[in-house]
Amino acid sequence: MQTQFTPQQLADPAIADAAGIIRKCVHCGFCTATCPTFLLTGDELDSPRGRIWLIKDMLEAGGAPSPAAVRHVDRCLGCLSCVTTCPSGVDYRRLVDTAREHIARHHTRPWPERAMRRLLSLVLTRPALFGVATRLGRLARPLAGVMPKPVAAMLAMVPASAAPDAPLRAGVFPADGVRQGRVALHAGCVQPVLRPGIDAAAVRLLNRHGIEVVVAGTGICCGALDHHMGLADRARALARANIAAWEGQIAAGELDAIIVTASGCGTVVKHYDDLFADDAAWQARARRIAALTRDVSEYLAMLTLLPPVIAPGMPVAYHAACSLQHGQQVRTPPRTLLMQCGFDVREIAEGHICCGSAGTYSILQPDMAQGLKARKQAAILATGAGIMVSGNIGCLEHLDHADVPTIHLVELLDWATGGPRPAKADRWR
Repeated sequence: MQTQFTPQQLADPAIADAAGIIRKCVHCGFCTATCPTFLLTGDELDSPRGRIWLIKDMLEAGGAPSPAAVRHVDRCLGCLSCVTTCPSGVDYRRLVDTAREHIARHHTRPWPERAMRRLLSLVLTRPALFGVATRLGRLARPLAGVMPKPVAAMLAMVPASAAPDAPLRAGVFPADGVRQGRVALHAGCVQPVLRPGIDAAAVRLLNRHGIEVVVAGTGICCGALDHHMGLADRARALARANIAAWEGQIAAGELDAIIVTASGCGTVVKHYDDLFADDAAWQARARRIAALTRDVSEYLAMLTLLPPVIAPGMPVAYHAACSLQHGQQVRTPPRTLLMQCGFDVREIAEGHICCGSAGTYSILQPDMAQGLKARKQAAILATGAGIMVSGNIGCLEHLDHADVPTIHLVELLDWATGGPRPAKADRWR
């Protein structure tokens, strides 16, 4: 694809990077076949190829973006299925991040949209405040029918009851027996409020297999939610806090890895260095952290799991979160681990297509999100499995179903190797 950036524009590293990415696109259209929003609307501008045209025109023109550019970039899930599909190596992830930041800096949204985005940034990234908000949300759920769609979508996601477990505390969790390794665990912000049992299961599972777990701090958001809304300065501030915390743990003793149990967070942390393209010192520090970061399934795949203690053959439907299979290109480990523990792993039709969660997307774009959710839930039910297992909190909450409850991968592996039965397994048909 040809570009018309001026020499002055190309002096900006972000624009120069975007120009190089755009020129790799050869208009082949392979991405349209795997783009969830294009599958729903059939609109070329809701495909990666169409969005690349819009982003090119927007960045070349500079200043305020067109309404079409804002609309169709907003409707991008950031699932990165197109990155997996693209034969030309177009790094759409970096390009759409640049576009979102440009829109955030140069576009004034209507006040209801501004208020919603500010609310999400303020509340979701602070566990204490988010905990209060979920309690208030349970009281307000009966009013969802008369609320604006984004508010109604937000209320619909509030759990009917509080999580039975307490959030994981900061500290050191020693290995059982002889220590075989030492890792840091990222506790995050949303997951400790909605499902604190996930990280508790991860700690038990790792400890049982000889791994010491360090939790450097709790409640520090990775920055993904702000990053995906184009709030780059806020995302960088959160990234710096995490980097400094992990550097402190590295100084206290060598780490084998930084473990992330929410793949949406892991994708961003693995690319922290992209946030500091104009700051060489912080980029070097970020690159060191990114190189250590592993999804929990990646790290567990390097261990020899204990023999399963539960009955074999239990059918589970495995949902590969987009942030894991496309954002991190991790596909085999979760399935292999489940099979090693005796589960009957059922593949979900259209497994490469996003479920519609995508961080704040299900709130900011509720109609598109609900269309993708219905499509994915139907495919899950068709597997005949009584449980859906995944590795991302957003997908788990978005897809939880009365007939097929959702459970995190580490909760099942913990149970299979001697841990407690997950609470949601009580709903297993």
